[in-house]
Amino acid sequence: MRIWDIYPAIDLRRGRVVRLMQGDPNRETKYADDPLSVARRWQTAGATWLHVVNLDGAFGERSRENRDALERILTTGLRVQFGGGLRGLESLHRALDLGVSRVVIGTAAVENPALVEAALAAFGPERVAVAIDARQGQVHTHGWQQDTALTATALAQRCAAQGVQWVIFTDVSRDGMGSGLNVATTAHLAQSANLQVIASGGVSSLEDIRRAYQAGLSGVIIGRALYEGLVDLRAALRVGRYPRSDGEANNAG
Repeated sequence: MRIWDIYPAIDLRRGRVVRLMQGDPNRETKYADDPLSVARRWQTAGATWLHVVNLDGAFGERSRENRDALERILTTGLRVQFGGGLRGLESLHRALDLGVSRVVIGTAAVENPALVEAALAAFGPERVAVAIDARQGQVHTHGWQQDTALTATALAQRCAAQGVQWVIFTDVSRDGMGSGLNVATTAHLAQSANLQVIASGGVSSLEDIRRAYQAGLSGVIIGRALYEGLVDLRAALRVGRYPRSDGEANNAG
């Protein structure tokens, strides 16, 4: 059966819902003070998954507000894919114990490959994803603030060899810019490593989501485009599930 899901994004910074342009903490837009109300909004629209990011954790900062926000979001009963600053087995355990459905390892997958293997052994491949964040093909870490010599394809192939099944690929140069998904690169990554790949970064229209589905990807994370009305979540959720309607074709929000 085809695996395909839409993941509304809730990026947390000091307990608020924000988006960063290209991951830059100095280019922040706040969308809400109450993450739970946002989660309920996406749930009402039909979402079954959320993609929640602890931005403070990604930048190496502690945030009790983000932990509290995550706990409130989990009361909705939605499945949550959660990442940001998860760099040890203990932090992965804590997130899963809270009720997170899938944890996302980013920086640590680059710097500590043994953690990926330990997480897969402890939790199983369905509950662990690796985030591959790249700019012009090169992997970036620590909240996208540091570049590496590792290519996205090389990291994906290494992950596949370790037994990883799920990868979230973000084209950092497009994230928060509304310039469109990099579907071609994302699909190539999925095919080159035979992985379930969720596309992220730059969604600007319903057509981006259709293209991702048609390319055989396993899902799309949508952030800014939802918050600014460029994509209607109900219409996005129909992609790949129901026949396209005339109203959907003309929908811009």
